[in-house]
Amino acid sequence: MRTGISPGADDVDRPPYAAAASGIVAKHAMSEAPFTVAGAMPAGSSPEQEQEQEIYEVRRKIYPRAVHGWFAGWRIFFVILTQAVFYGLPWLHWNGRQAVLFDLAARKFHIFGLVFWPQDFIYLTALLVIAALSLFLFTAIAGRLWCGYACPQTVYTDIFLRIERWIEGDRVARIRLDAAPLSLRKIAIKAAKHAAWLALALWTGYTFVGYFTPIQDLGFRALAWRLDPWETFWVLFYALATYGNAGWMREQVCKYMCPYARFQSVMFDHDTLTITYDGARGEPRGPRSKKVDRRAAGIGDCVDCQICVQVCPVGIDIRQGLQYECIGCAACVDGCDQVMDKMGYPQGLIRYTTENALALGYDAHEIRRRVRRPRTLIYAGVLIAVTGATIGSIALRNPLKVDVIRDRAALAREAAPGIIENVYRVQVMNTDETPRRYTIRAEGLPGLKVAGVEQPIALGAAEGRPIALRLQAPVAPGAEGRSDEGRGRADELTPGAHKIELVVQAVDDEGVVRHEKSSFIVPR
Repeated sequence: MRTGISPGADDVDRPPYAAAASGIVAKHAMSEAPFTVAGAMPAGSSPEQEQEQEIYEVRRKIYPRAVHGWFAGWRIFFVILTQAVFYGLPWLHWNGRQAVLFDLAARKFHIFGLVFWPQDFIYLTALLVIAALSLFLFTAIAGRLWCGYACPQTVYTDIFLRIERWIEGDRVARIRLDAAPLSLRKIAIKAAKHAAWLALALWTGYTFVGYFTPIQDLGFRALAWRLDPWETFWVLFYALATYGNAGWMREQVCKYMCPYARFQSVMFDHDTLTITYDGARGEPRGPRSKKVDRRAAGIGDCVDCQICVQVCPVGIDIRQGLQYECIGCAACVDGCDQVMDKMGYPQGLIRYTTENALALGYDAHEIRRRVRRPRTLIYAGVLIAVTGATIGSIALRNPLKVDVIRDRAALAREAAPGIIENVYRVQVMNTDETPRRYTIRAEGLPGLKVAGVEQPIALGAAEGRPIALRLQAPVAPGAEGRSDEGRGRADELTPGAHKIELVVQAVDDEGVVRHEKSSFIVPR
């Protein structure tokens, strides 16, 4: 859809590459969008002055140029770190089992020496809160650090781009290959690239499922074509998502699908470090020879080489100001610094700085000092408190978990003359990595005792067991089985519900104990 408008100031100031790009877009849109809306021509304008402006921009494929530098080194470091963790963790072993395994069937989540159960859902909540607070803090300090260096979309896009460069060549070679007519050479190169992408994507899907199914057993069954339907589905689904997002959609995920790009601005302030073009130093921009005295010529440091645009993985021009598409990868910083070095100019025309630093001329010391401001201090304080509380809770948590449920089929029954019996289902869980033995006793009523359970109860490491428990209490003088303590006081048990307490305690460690409240019903 197009409208006819006159050129404005914004169009005149657009850089040449942007105008050329718009021409390409217009050419594609003319063949793809047959419906147009005729705009009114401003008074005094001629048909020659009328131009077409696109309402919907057709996606242009981006060919990021390879770049080297300080920040590129950090990106490589985080790619290696994150992938070593992701691909390596499932292969580690701990106490004869997979070190990190989220066993959904058994409802147990193993993380090295820790075992979490569904009852530990609060720790997942704490983890999400810690992740959110960390994101708020890092964004308030230095913008989209997560997006630029550790986000899976950024990391896998970078890996897929490196595979593409390795097979097809750098930026110019890839552009020429795509523009070339179809040939056996082009088919072979493209097939090799997509085969490498698919192989990495399938390995990624296999590794992902390996966190939920023992990865070695999963591999043996995959080689024998004996995977379960759901395992097959999730391997292929995750592989397809990786292949599609990192190989095809790339920057479109960051620009249109990720919500973080839309609300990041509310976490920025005038002292947030962002990747910024120093317009006062760089303008007026223009090409020149290295021998030209830029001061005498009245031009800025920017040579308008377009390197900052060519290396950007999302295809933006950082010289137009901070934009929501910018993922903060700092590729433009490395690219511009290389050009400044070749020209003999100081580095930092594009750099990490703050809005206040540009406006007020802060030096590096003042920028670092203003990192400690109320917003970041509050984020850091809350983050430290929540993290400390979570770690303390995990370190001090009781490895014994007990759930008591009354048998609703028979609330109470007479087991013998004068003896009332209640039945319970007690779930005892040993969340420790050490086998333990436990005893169960009941308190709260005279003569109350546990019947029908062989004690002590032995549980293996990270094992849970349901126990059918019978509690008996005398309610009449002379009842069989009444203890000496209950003699003479049994008639105090009136009909109705009486509060009791079940005590489950480890034999080898008296500190591992649980007190669970319940009720004992005496019928009328």
